[in-house]
Amino acid sequence: MKEITKYEKALNLINESHYILIMTHMNPDADTISCALALSNYFSENKIKHKVFNKMSVLPSSLDYLSKFDKITDQFPKFYDLAIYVDCGDIDRPAVATSKDVKILNIDHHKSNNDFGEVNIVDISKASTAEVLYEFFAQNNLKISKNTAECLYTGVYDDSLQFSTPRTDASTFKIVNKLVECGVDPSYVATQLTRRDSLAKYRLLPRILDSLELHCEGEVATIYVLDEWLKESGASYRECENAVNMILNISIVQISIFLRVSNGKTRISLRSKKDDVSIVANAYDGGGHALAAGCSYDSTDVIEAKNNIVEYIKRNRN
Repeated sequence: MKEITKYEKALNLINESHYILIMTHMNPDADTISCALALSNYFSENKIKHKVFNKMSVLPSSLDYLSKFDKITDQFPKFYDLAIYVDCGDIDRPAVATSKDVKILNIDHHKSNNDFGEVNIVDISKASTAEVLYEFFAQNNLKISKNTAECLYTGVYDDSLQFSTPRTDASTFKIVNKLVECGVDPSYVATQLTRRDSLAKYRLLPRILDSLELHCEGEVATIYVLDEWLKESGASYRECENAVNMILNISIVQISIFLRVSNGKTRISLRSKKDDVSIVANAYDGGGHALAAGCSYDSTDVIEAKNNIVEYIKRNRN
């Protein structure tokens, strides 16, 4: 008798449920939101009751073109019998715990994921969780509508940094080709994600870039943003978070670090060309990927946090 696959087990969990809660992580990026909305569109089209949850009251406005974006809520439903975690490297990433008696379907691509679900579809070789979720649809021969495809394409495009990260491979392009065949317009998605900046962003960026410091003979770069700069410019942090990738483009820089205060702590974003910055993040109880990770420092003093993490990198970098 043929053994049931993890994809079939996942579909069985969905079909056996009465109300599904789709969980996305704190400080959401395009991958977690687009995966949740891909499922939401499929569920809506097939009359499956569900809700997409994110704890944040403000979500990335750059994703507002995705179907069902306006249905995301920060309110828990009173009843649900299945929780689907998308793009959550661990069970705590949504910053809210689900009921202990509720089954969990875990869909992810982070190497830190410890298979916390009853069913786990985790593939750390993929450039995005959207690619992992695509395989769920493909392996179960489920129809992918244009709206669902647009969500999946968005997740792949954004999390692979426009198809440029090391885990972007032939399978990535096979998937996006299939999604384009489902009706996705790549030019439209690129425009929505990258060509709708506010004027406030460009008033803020010079101040952030002026905070640039180089360490370790120029191979480690740090920048930060202060709350007063955000208030003065009228920009939000989300509008300038890509600055950490901008300074990584400097030829000599191998690791870039972006710091800002959030919820009484200093939030630290790390990017790298080859060093495994997830090791650094793990040392501060954070996590992520080898070339893109994040963590928090228990202080609102950005300069103290910057000096601390730079010293850690100096001591431990080969």
